Amino acid sequence: MTTGWRALAEGLVTVRAAPGSGPAALRTSLCVLLPLALLLLTDSLALAGYAVFGAFAAVYGGARPSAGRWRVQAVAGVVLSAAVATGALAAAGGSPGLLLVLVGVLWALAAGWLSDRLGWVPPGPMFAVFAATTAASVPAGAIAGVPAGAPQVLAAAGSVTAVAAVSVLLGVLEVRRRGVRAPAPARAPSSGPRERRAHAVRVATAVALAGALAVPVAERTGTSHPSWAMVAAVVPLAVPRLAAQLSRGLLRVAGTVVGLAVAAGLLAADLPPVAIVAVVVALQAATELLVVRHYGLAMVAITPLALLLGQLAAPQPVGSLLLARLLETVLGVAVGAAVAVLSAPGVRARLRRG
Repeated sequence: MTTGWRALAEGLVTVRAAPGSGPAALRTSLCVLLPLALLLLTDSLALAGYAVFGAFAAVYGGARPSAGRWRVQAVAGVVLSAAVATGALAAAGGSPGLLLVLVGVLWALAAGWLSDRLGWVPPGPMFAVFAATTAASVPAGAIAGVPAGAPQVLAAAGSVTAVAAVSVLLGVLEVRRRGVRAPAPARAPSSGPRERRAHAVRVATAVALAGALAVPVAERTGTSHPSWAMVAAVVPLAVPRLAAQLSRGLLRVAGTVVGLAVAAGLLAADLPPVAIVAVVVALQAATELLVVRHYGLAMVAITPLALLLGQLAAPQPVGSLLLARLLETVLGVAVGAAVAVLSAPGVRARLRRG
């Protein structure tokens, strides 16, 4: 077996250590539980599809407490809130296909460059693209009790910003309770300006291609989630080296297939709202415990988590929803993998010679 194929195979089966993942899973689960419980009590659970993106601020800066981690999380919270707000604006503006792709591309460029510039951990623009395109996929007037237009945009922006603030606060409280365990927040390896621009362009290209292909697929299947393909296209490009990129893409697809079986059972159970909140919190904890250890296993939790939250905001027929998730994931991963292969240094050199 060649070195490249061996590295690809190892990426598929290796389970890594994840020190500090337990407290991180508890913190991020609280970041999800508190706002969902409040939305449940106020009969506003349909806003959960916006609000939960604020909880993702808690995953930035590494699992170990450090004195400056809150700053990283605050910047991430601002980015995620802005991404949801722009996505909601795009949904209110109509022409969802065109605006959806445009919003995804812009956030791929901006958050991709910012992630490389600041050395975000986890790296890449996936959460920002996910937040923006998901918000852009929610039709105007689809949120029960929230009028279309400015009220829906304000509700989206307000809910995600409030949750992001809570996530940062919980991170600060964790540092004070446990003490500083690391001298500085975790950082990804830095890169030069040229490399940052090139990486941002690669990610934006993958998002644009995936979106352009997924919009017609979404129209044929009767769903409104081409955002899933755009997010999946980012996944392979979030890690360096071609073997790791390809294994990450394969794990995304394999984990999604298993996760869809879990999601089918949960959606068929027609759970009451309080049970949905409990399941979502449990899935969030499982995601944080697994995502560093094995990305494919984490996708088994991420897939039903995303579908449950999506159904709260804009319910759709379960069968077409599951099919769309599978098709768009495969499409997005294929696009991201193709961009990864064509932009690999060795492939580029052979193309120039040929």
